[in-house]
Amino acid sequence: MNLLQNSFVAILALIHIYILILEMFLWTKPKGRKAFGIRDEQFAEDTKTLAANQGLYNGFLAAGFIWALISQKTDVALFFAACVFVAGLYGAYSTGKKKILYIQSVPALITIILLIL
Repeated sequence: MNLLQNSFVAILALIHIYILILEMFLWTKPKGRKAFGIRDEQFAEDTKTLAANQGLYNGFLAAGFIWALISQKTDVALFFAACVFVAGLYGAYSTGKKKILYIQSVPALITIILLIL
């Protein structure tokens, strides 16, 4: 992989590490609630285990991107970028929040294009 491809794979890793932190550690804190538009403190408390599970999955995505960077395996990077792209599409559709599309799917699509070229 070249420098530009590595850079975008690294950006995806960082995005998913940040999401992991938000979901696993900050879900009930003001920063986490603000990031996900959660106004109800009790709802955040009631769903923190679910959010932590989601955060763990985002950590696995980040680990996949880190693996791709270390191994310099384009196919690994493509697989994880495709997973993020589809997850972002589904997340944006199922929640009605276009923000997810821009935070996850667009960077993943750019990465996929760069990896294929």
